[in-house]
Amino acid sequence: MNFPVLALVVSGGHTHLYLAEQHGEGWVYENVGHTRDDAAGEAFDKTAKLLGLGYPGGPVIDRLSAYGDPTAVKFAISQMKHRDRRDQNQPESVRPHFDFSYSGIKTAVLRYVETHNMRERVEKRQKAISAISQPKLEDYLAACDQQTLDLIASFQRAIVGDLVSKTLTAARACNAATLFVTGGVAASAELRRTFESEAAKEGLPAYFPSRPLSTDNAAMIAAAAYPRLLARQFANVDFCAEPGLVLR
Repeated sequence: MNFPVLALVVSGGHTHLYLAEQHGEGWVYENVGHTRDDAAGEAFDKTAKLLGLGYPGGPVIDRLSAYGDPTAVKFAISQMKHRDRRDQNQPESVRPHFDFSYSGIKTAVLRYVETHNMRERVEKRQKAISAISQPKLEDYLAACDQQTLDLIASFQRAIVGDLVSKTLTAARACNAATLFVTGGVAASAELRRTFESEAAKEGLPAYFPSRPLSTDNAAMIAAAAYPRLLARQFANVDFCAEPGLVLR
C-alpha cells in the first residue's frame, strides 16, 4: 500500500473523506470532506422507510436496484460551492474541500412519490412487508411494482455516482496513491463495482473491507487504533470518552 491514502467513510452516520499520511510508525489524518446534512447511509434508510421497505434500508435498496432502470428518474445531487459554516472556527486548510449533501435527494424521492400518486402503493407495501418476520428478496419484489423498482435504481445510481465522482476528484487534488472505501454503505454491490471500475481508469488501487466487516464498528475502531499501538501513542489513564473527538 502506498501513501497518501484517501479514505471514504460512508455509513448511516458518516460521509467523510480523510487523507491519511504516514509519519514514522503512525498515521496522521486530515479531513478533506464531509456531509453538510444527511449522510449517504441515512439517505438510504430514510428513502427505504419512505417507500415502505422497512429498516435498515441500504441492503434492501441495493438488492432491489438490480431489477430497476437506473436511468428512469433524473436526480440532481447538491453541489457545494461555498465553505461549510461549521468550519468557520477551524484553521483554513491549504487543500480544497469536497463536501456532500443528501437531504435534497431524499426530498426529491418524496416529491416523486406524491406527484406520481404512489402513496397508496407505499402503504400497501409497508403492511405486506411488516407482516413477514424475515422478508426475503422475493417478498420485496412481490410488493414492488416496476415504477418503484425504477425509482429505487435511479436513487441508488445518483448517490453512488456522486460518492465516486467526488472521491476521485478529491484523490486527484490530493495526489492520493491509494483509495480506501469503508463503512456500512461500502457493502453496496453497486458502489464497489463503480469504484473498482472508475478508480482503475485513474490507475488508483481501491480497497474495501469484507462485507461483514463493513458494518463492524469495533473492527473499524481497532483498525484506526492499530497504527497508534505500533507507534506506542497511548492515551493517559484519566482519558474519558469524547463522542465528538476529531480524528487526527
